[in-house]
Amino acid sequence: MRQVSVDDHPPSEWDVMRKRHKLGDDQIVALWEWQRGMKDSYDDMNFTPSSLAKITASTLIVYGDRDFLYPVEMAVEMYRSIPRSALWVVPNGGHGPVFLQAANQFVETSLAFFQKNSPRGKANPSP
Repeated sequence: MRQVSVDDHPPSEWDVMRKRHKLGDDQIVALWEWQRGMKDSYDDMNFTPSSLAKITASTLIVYGDRDFLYPVEMAVEMYRSIPRSALWVVPNGGHGPVFLQAANQFVETSLAFFQKNSPRGKANPSP
């Protein structure tokens, strides 16, 4: 999170963010400042294998194998720790590939995952 700086984003990233966040540049700046603030907080990001093992919901973990913030090994650790999890590593995916290069695949993959893993999906696998 220390890498997130409001001042260092190239124009292309501003363009992408403006397409996603319709409340304007103030909203985008607030999001980046919030992200940077997480560098000093361990409340949300201090997951251990034992705390992750308490998750009982079916969990789809999606990770880009080219994420510049978090190594893919973190995703593997989450997958091994969360009992009812599945891991989808997006080839050549960066940070947040579900919003960018893999958005369409994410819709298909997540719908299939939740259909398969929901009580309704197990009882009636066809839509």
